[in-house]
Amino acid sequence: MKYLIILGDGMAGEPLERLGDKTTLEWAKTPEMDRLAAKGEIGLASMVPEGMAPGSDTANLSVLGYDPRKYYTGRSPLEAFSIGVNMAEDDISFRCNLVTLTEDERLSYEKQHMVDHSSDEICTEDAAILIAYLKEHILRMGFSLYTGTSYRHLLLWEKGKRYELTPPHDILTKEIGAYLPEDALLCSMMEQSYELLKVHPLNIERKKCGLRPANSAWFWGAGSRPKLPDFYEKTGKKGVMISAVDLLKGIAAAGGMTNLHVEGATGGLHTNYEGKAQAAVHALLKEGYDFAYIHVEAPDEMGHQGIVKDKITAIENIDKKVLGIVVDGLRKAGEEFRLLLLPDHPTPIKVRTHTGEPVPYLLYDSTKEEAGPEAYNEKTAYATGRNWPDGYQLIGHLLQEDIC
Repeated sequence: MKYLIILGDGMAGEPLERLGDKTTLEWAKTPEMDRLAAKGEIGLASMVPEGMAPGSDTANLSVLGYDPRKYYTGRSPLEAFSIGVNMAEDDISFRCNLVTLTEDERLSYEKQHMVDHSSDEICTEDAAILIAYLKEHILRMGFSLYTGTSYRHLLLWEKGKRYELTPPHDILTKEIGAYLPEDALLCSMMEQSYELLKVHPLNIERKKCGLRPANSAWFWGAGSRPKLPDFYEKTGKKGVMISAVDLLKGIAAAGGMTNLHVEGATGGLHTNYEGKAQAAVHALLKEGYDFAYIHVEAPDEMGHQGIVKDKITAIENIDKKVLGIVVDGLRKAGEEFRLLLLPDHPTPIKVRTHTGEPVPYLLYDSTKEEAGPEAYNEKTAYATGRNWPDGYQLIGHLLQEDIC
């Protein structure tokens, strides 16, 4: 028996009037999801514990069976694992986004507005140039910067202080002043980054090409070194993670799972969906893995950007280019499998950020098909009455074991 999780980040949402009061998941054409729903189990699961911020960090820990209330120490330390940064016990790390702020010369830094948390999903090659430039010019004693992927990077503060900071995707279109760090060092580095980056030749060229400039560093997601139980020791399953996002790679690395690199996997709308699916099938059938976790960031990014048609496209791509390929590959090989499909949290178009509502899940067992609803979405999941209030226990249901 092989086990899979296919995670459509932020795939759930809220009804939209322009879609006839349907969510993007309801509106999307998802024949593969609906086919499995009709022969499987669907329901709701709460992946974000009450009182915790609805982030991909807390939610994906839950999906993998780690209770965030016990194991969560912050987002960026998990990302540090992914890029090989060795944190000491008293170090504090921060996510460093390269963001786009307005460039109104009449206004101070505090009066600028947050335009884009991802700087048009800046490519890693461009981002690396800007991060290298910031390393030379803004760092204070005890601070280090590390290049990650796309707009997602890491700031490390040796023997630092932890602050509650605001994710940039939570304040899109808003004036930034009320959300800046209270720490003077962090705030001054962010402001200096803006003065330097808005005139950097790379950003000038980006604007000429119609791309948004990556004109400010934005620090958030502070935390200390995490300690996760080994996934194999916890579950008895040899696991592999397939994701373009440092957070997911970091969770996997912290739990002793293998991270697989897929060429062309970007974390954006135009990621290599097929490559991720094929990598999972190969790992399960040819490399001796028992469990594969395929993470697709695209629906979340499109939710943050507020683009309805692109979020629908991302969901349809997961259906056809990930789920369809995985199921077809395992069936052709004659392999028995159990598959869990779900989002980690909703990212509704209306609010363009994460919410903490329960998410719809689909559980399919190739050996025990059952009568389920005719479609997979938020409404059909709610109608079943099935609910996992402690979402971190759902993986035990997938693996048919009590592992939590």
